[in-house]
Amino acid sequence: MVLVGPSGSGKSTILRLISGLENASSGEIWIEGKLVNEVAPKDRDVAMVFQNYALYPHMTIFDNIAFPLKLRKIAKPEIKSRVREVANLLGLEEMLQRKPATLSGGQRQRVALGRAIIRKPKIFLFDEPLSNLDAQLRTSLRAELLRLQRQLKTTSVYVTHDQLEAMTLGDRVVVLKDGISQQEGKPDELYHKPANRFVAEFIGSPGMNFIAGEISDQGKFISSDLRISAAGSHGKAHTGKTVILGIRPEDIEVSQNQREETVTATLEYVEPAGGESYLYFSLGKTRMVAKHVGEGGFKPGLLIGVKFKPDRLHWFDQETGKRIE
Repeated sequence: MVLVGPSGSGKSTILRLISGLENASSGEIWIEGKLVNEVAPKDRDVAMVFQNYALYPHMTIFDNIAFPLKLRKIAKPEIKSRVREVANLLGLEEMLQRKPATLSGGQRQRVALGRAIIRKPKIFLFDEPLSNLDAQLRTSLRAELLRLQRQLKTTSVYVTHDQLEAMTLGDRVVVLKDGISQQEGKPDELYHKPANRFVAEFIGSPGMNFIAGEISDQGKFISSDLRISAAGSHGKAHTGKTVILGIRPEDIEVSQNQREETVTATLEYVEPAGGESYLYFSLGKTRMVAKHVGEGGFKPGLLIGVKFKPDRLHWFDQETGKRIE
């Protein structure tokens, strides 16, 4: 389960409530059928992995990983065996006698993971564990975390503000805003059927484009800068309503030629991204972005033709921001 949302949305607070580091003012917390609101943190059998690793600098990697077992007075032979097992799982076998200061950020995070894994807890709690790492290392460790979770089969609650991390790691994702769940579901559900405008904008990079307007009696969407048919989407059923039209960048087709079925726009900025590029354009006062795959020869200032895929339009209530079906 991944909790995702902007800073201050309550993600880390939920982890602290589950672990017992914060007291719940209302509601109940159950772990494996047991109510744990009054249970001390040390007795909840949860393991937390932090953003800043929280390793003991004076201890070797072996001792850092073994520390939770030493506190539980586990026999030395078993400690040695379990540390070796965990080190093998995380690729740390050659580093057990080194100190944390000699390790890279990614290696330190692996040690922090090892210290959590060795306890064999009921729940893993991850509080933005990859946010201090560079982009390439984050990508490789994401895959590593996913592999470990599948292998260990332990319930995990993962907190992040990075929607890409949420989409790749989560079996289920909860989008939070101001402490309130906006939507919960599988990553694909959140992306293709966002419950409201906030989720639509937050999930996806770049986020969804929005235009405020109205569905006319003729089944057209009309705004100050755009007039297109709403046929082929469920928007047509909302004749006379003021709505917000949403469309993802990859669902906008862009060409250098204006045709009858396209809308003319002005290209303002091109953002290359390898084999694809993001084209930022304006329709009157409305600014939008489209994703274009392949070479296009697009230059700022160019008049372009844009076409919205009719079966990929999203509709939201203008007052509440909720999705309209």
